Amino acid sequence: MLTKFETKSARVKGLSFHPKRPWVLSSLHNGVIQLWDYRMCTLIDKFDEHDGPVRGIDFHKQQPLFVSGGDDYKIKVWNYKLRRGRIPRDFGKNSQGFRGDCPQQSRTCVCVLTGHNHYVMCAQFHPSEDLVVSASLDQTVRVWDIS
Repeated sequence: MLTKFETKSARVKGLSFHPKRPWVLSSLHNGVIQLWDYRMCTLIDKFDEHDGPVRGIDFHKQQPLFVSGGDDYKIKVWNYKLRRGRIPRDFGKNSQGFRGDCPQQSRTCVCVLTGHNHYVMCAQFHPSEDLVVSASLDQTVRVWDIS
């Protein structure tokens, strides 16, 4: 075992390694996403905008992004570097972008992809294209173009 880190939280539902840094994302049943440095055994950041369990999580291979999917039927794309003044992006008619000046919203969620009618069980980036794939208990698999 390389390392062990613990948190007093709800059950872990998903994990993702960063492609270059010693980081791991954990998505939790309580709706929180945690970013850990597994070499230093420290919690770097927390992201809390899902309503309910977050079941799927994945780092983008080249960009400072990760994607999450949860029981709120939403897929969220996060920029873990941006904190303020981001430009909202709209990813199609079935999506809902966030405005950077809304105080009730986290400054790190880039967009929300909506369209599933049941819990999103997993979401992942394509390894080389600007695509996200998601699977839901609504018995659909969806491919989203985020270019």
